[in-house]
Amino acid sequence: MAAAPTLQQLGYFVAAVKHGSFVAAAEAVHIAQPSLSEQIRRLERSLGVTLFVRTNRRLQLTEAGRVLLPQARRTLADVSALRESVRHIQELSGGTVSFGTFSSAHLYLLTALVGDFRSQYPGVTTRVVGLNSSEVAEQVRRGELEAGLVQLPIDERGLDVGPPVLVDSVVYVSSDGERTRAPVTIEQLAAAPLILSEARWGAEDPLRRSLTDRARRAGLTLQPQIEVEFQTAAVELAAHGLGDSLVSYLVTRWPGYPGRLHWVPLDPPVVERFAFVTRTNGVLSPATRIFMDLAHRHVRALQRAADAGPPRGQAALP
Repeated sequence: MAAAPTLQQLGYFVAAVKHGSFVAAAEAVHIAQPSLSEQIRRLERSLGVTLFVRTNRRLQLTEAGRVLLPQARRTLADVSALRESVRHIQELSGGTVSFGTFSSAHLYLLTALVGDFRSQYPGVTTRVVGLNSSEVAEQVRRGELEAGLVQLPIDERGLDVGPPVLVDSVVYVSSDGERTRAPVTIEQLAAAPLILSEARWGAEDPLRRSLTDRARRAGLTLQPQIEVEFQTAAVELAAHGLGDSLVSYLVTRWPGYPGRLHWVPLDPPVVERFAFVTRTNGVLSPATRIFMDLAHRHVRALQRAADAGPPRGQAALP
């Protein structure tokens, strides 16, 4: 059985076509002409066809040669692209990260993650959009972002959603320690002076959706007294005694978290799950792929922090 064609043989074949003779092709690829001719003969034997009509003048392709030529060029181009992608991954001296996150990620994830990435790849432009998870999912679906880390559930149409990589708990925060002596029920939550973030997204926000469903099953309505866009604003207002709020436990570990705010879990607990998303059949750039790999490592560290939280009900000091 003849050996399979090799990339080297295909390269010599394409060079011979380009230069019109074995002599010129051999000079172009820097090998001896007899060696190039022998490799092309082996290619013909492996395929069982004659590729060239050999004359004293310029080489002419046979019908088989004309059929092979575009496929050979395509194969060599694919290999070249593969090598180039690996080179970019190894060197990563350029390119752009295109990534989205849930809004509170900047409090406890992005500074360390982006700092780590930039220290390793200073030549890469980093574009990280911190929006509501539903908006991130939509931008990934439309191809405006390559990937994202979002809170579940989201609309999964047109997306590849990975398994949960971070599981955190929602906690009730208040400047009044009396309100955080025991886990807060949905009945207490419905009667509380709530300050909720994600005002623009409302019912589309995964946490709002979960709590609204819980209240509805209990025959209650969850109505915040104050709505703001950013979780940092909700925390600051709560710290000033203007109401109570809900945050992920990891937010209480944010260096800027007000130490006078107490926290307590909900009863029953509300668990938040976060996962990476990409567009179905989408292609990640080398920069974004490496950024995601690094994000996985940082998220694993956050999970260890979430699993080892302080005793319930205490103010979470930085």
